[in-house]
Amino acid sequence: MSQTRSGPPPIFYILLFLLLAGGGYWWFFLRKPAAVTPTAGTSDATAPVPVPDGNPPTATNPFPPPTNVPSGTTVRIDGSTSMVTINQNLKNTFEAQFPGTRVATEAKGSETGIAAIQSGSADLAAISRPLTPQEQNAGLVAVPVTNDAIALVVGVGNPFGQGLTQEQVVGIFQGQITNWSQIGGPDKPIRVLNRPVVSGTHHAFRELVLKGSDFGTTPNITTLERDATTPMLQSLGDDGIGYATASQIRNQTTVRMVAIDGLTPAAANYPYRRGLYYAYKNPPNPAVSAFLGFVGSPSGQTAIANAGN
Repeated sequence: MSQTRSGPPPIFYILLFLLLAGGGYWWFFLRKPAAVTPTAGTSDATAPVPVPDGNPPTATNPFPPPTNVPSGTTVRIDGSTSMVTINQNLKNTFEAQFPGTRVATEAKGSETGIAAIQSGSADLAAISRPLTPQEQNAGLVAVPVTNDAIALVVGVGNPFGQGLTQEQVVGIFQGQITNWSQIGGPDKPIRVLNRPVVSGTHHAFRELVLKGSDFGTTPNITTLERDATTPMLQSLGDDGIGYATASQIRNQTTVRMVAIDGLTPAAANYPYRRGLYYAYKNPPNPAVSAFLGFVGSPSGQTAIANAGN
């Protein structure tokens, strides 16, 4: 007498095994990982700060953009003359976006700004050079703002109408080339206008252009008493040469930039590029955190981009 088989037929178990095996293979080998949603406050905190000229920053901005800033908040900034326009644009936009806040700005040079945050007389130092290891060991932290270029500049009436090589620039600022005729210009002494030691642009020029060597001490080289771009530009005349952050002189009509190795500061491979930063003393106070978060926000970045126009 034959027995009646109960339960599903064998083919069912074969199909079930194949289905489970195929599903396991897809899960472990073919499935695309789900996108990770950043936790609140981290997406902007770890994103690189955009830079108008497309060059990548050297670090990231760790501060998330603020949603509100208490009325009465004051941010005190001192430092580089290279960042005067950036400071002003950020000040105007920050105060408009957060009513009742105030941003007080000074521009006495990078070194003065660093001394001010160390003494507590300023909250932020606008600096046109990286912090030194000694400054970092003292608790100072720098946040990148944007990249800029150092431009060589002469007066529009200067008969020297050609460019310079990097070697010629070194020769001029170290006192080996003292007459325009040595570089194809008229037989006339070159009057070199150097920025003071408190200037971050002075230090950046020394590192970028002179490769860490000292400026010359020949009689035709004058070191300015004050780190101010406008008086320097006004003093160029038809025989002087100086240097400044490119964004400060881009729209000037009384001076012109000198090409270096055939390149102007607008070129991506222009040789004299440097970063601009805001430095603070750790730990940051709430005003510093709010302002630096704003710097990295879309409205802050627009204000920075407009400073170069």
